[in-house]
Amino acid sequence: MPGRPSLIVSIGAFLLAGCGFGAVSVDKYELEAGSSQTCATLIDRLPDVLGDAVRRDVEPDSLPVAAWGQPAIVLRCGVHLPGSYRPDAQLLDINGIGWFAEEGDGGTFFTATDRETMVEVAIPDDYAPEGFILEELNPVIADVIPERPLR
Repeated sequence: MPGRPSLIVSIGAFLLAGCGFGAVSVDKYELEAGSSQTCATLIDRLPDVLGDAVRRDVEPDSLPVAAWGQPAIVLRCGVHLPGSYRPDAQLLDINGIGWFAEEGDGGTFFTATDRETMVEVAIPDDYAPEGFILEELNPVIADVIPERPLR
């Protein structure tokens, strides 16, 4: 399997509009089967602000994706297991959610692998340490997506 793509490439180009930031362009991806309703609920319940990063529009808006700040923190719901994940992988336990971390060019990809529907959060290096972002997202994720045995 090829390595993780560049964080910048995977979350697309940023468009500037007026005095604010425009929509974040994200690459299309195949949703995990049966995740659409759960992801729609999650996206609706996510906060408008993470740390000091304000939520932004996402294109295409048909995907269960949310973004905050510049450079953008991008959450994708309904993702598949990362190609480099192994059953014996070391996970970060942040407030009861197991996150698989994978370095990318320009940031880190975190995937919650112990949820019935998996969620990936791409966090640019500008937000290091990344734990506070995941801590803010965890309550909503835990409330919307039930835990399941590790895959």
